[in-house]
Amino acid sequence: MGTLRYDGESYELDDRLLFHMQIAISTKLRRGENFFLTWPVPAELGSGRHTIWVDNGVPLHIFFAGSKIPTLNKDWIEAMIQTGARASGMIMMEESEIRPPGQR
Repeated sequence: MGTLRYDGESYELDDRLLFHMQIAISTKLRRGENFFLTWPVPAELGSGRHTIWVDNGVPLHIFFAGSKIPTLNKDWIEAMIQTGARASGMIMMEESEIRPPGQR
C-alpha cells in the first residue's frame, strides 16, 4: 500500500492504482485542468467516500511502498481522465471497473 498526501492529509491506496492515478492526475494538471478527485472508502474502514479538489497550487506527494513500476494499462488511465471531464470530477476506479473504449 502506497500513500497519497494532499493538502496535509494522507490516504493509503494500492501502489498499482496510485501509479495509474499519478499519470491521469498529471495529464489533467499539465493541461491546466483543476478537478475533483473521488474514491470510495473500503467497508472495513467505515465506508463512504473521499473527494478532494486537485489544483496545481496544492502540493501532491505520492509514495509507493514497492520499488517495481507496475505494467501500464492505458485504458484504465484514459477511463480516469474521461471521468475527470465531468462536473462531478475524476472517479478513482479499480482496474476491473473499466469498460472497453467503445462502451464508455
